[in-house]
Amino acid sequence: MIDEEEFFFYCPCCGAEVSVLLDLTIRHQKYIEDCEVCCCPVEIAFTIEDDEIVEFDAQPA
Repeated sequence: MIDEEEFFFYCPCCGAEVSVLLDLTIRHQKYIEDCEVCCCPVEIAFTIEDDEIVEFDAQPA
């Protein structure tokens, strides 16, 4: 079983493609992480089912 997965998305603040490392061992997560390009806070929420990312959302925090 893979515990983490790198996931790419576009920052809702600056539009740059960035990545986050998602923990696949927790079924649903919601947290704030700064964009690695523009440093704006981004609220990240995702859901895991059967070791797959089934929902992902990134919004300005």
